[in-house]
Amino acid sequence: MVKAPFVIEPHFRLQEWVADEKGYFRDAGLDYVFQELIRSSDGKHHDRGDKVGAFQSFERGREAAVSCACHWTVGVAASQGKGRLYADAYSVAPSGVFVAADSPIKRPEDLAGVPISVGYQSGSHYSTIQALEQYLPGEKINLSFAEGMLFARLDNLLSGVSPASALFNGPYYLAEQLGFRKIIDTTFMIATMITGDPDSDDLRRFFAALRRAQRDIDLRPERYTKYYRNEFPVRYHAVMDTRRWGAGERLVFERYSKEVFEETFEWIAAHGIFAEGGMGSGSYEEAILISA
Repeated sequence: MVKAPFVIEPHFRLQEWVADEKGYFRDAGLDYVFQELIRSSDGKHHDRGDKVGAFQSFERGREAAVSCACHWTVGVAASQGKGRLYADAYSVAPSGVFVAADSPIKRPEDLAGVPISVGYQSGSHYSTIQALEQYLPGEKINLSFAEGMLFARLDNLLSGVSPASALFNGPYYLAEQLGFRKIIDTTFMIATMITGDPDSDDLRRFFAALRRAQRDIDLRPERYTKYYRNEFPVRYHAVMDTRRWGAGERLVFERYSKEVFEETFEWIAAHGIFAEGGMGSGSYEEAILISA
């Protein structure tokens, strides 16, 4: 039986692009297919309307052997048997709630009752609540799910349709470059979901290549921010100056621990983000995959 190639799909970050271009996947001995869907589809392939976010994309299935989403959603999806959370690494993405430069909103308290565009059951959903509940009671945090996922939210912020929007990684930097104001930081963790049954050696090869790419980005980030252009629909390219942008999401090669997993589950349950009984087993041992 011929082994299928390892399918890699980038996740709004630089590491996969660097590892591909510099030959790190090949050096590691990985037989792979690099699948880019953002620029070629104009970012529309994942924009499916109201209350369709990262969790729903796992429900519908993902084609890549390795995919990523916020750790809240990956943990719940893995607990429902939709894949396994890869526990040997996680990443941290810069994120924040942005408003227009001339917005009357100046402080987090000013967001009381204001519709904030976020992705449903996606990182922006959870992280915006976590950040704002320091300032506002839950009933005054007004999250809007109608705008869809990342680039729809960016479009609506830039055009003035949304009074406030939660953005991360590249869109975060573009909003910042164009003069939009960050009201509050909402930086959050991202976990890796393993779907299907990829070869364990291939997983080690994949992450070994990403570790090399992360080192390169840490050392000389200005060399690699150009890859953000591969992460954006072409309609944005004329206004992007990626030389001004930061390195974005950073991979951390540490264990996503049982303690973190369980605390995250407790927080999700306490906030009622999933229907009762809709979070799966909640068992760390059943949900995770450890390569070593």
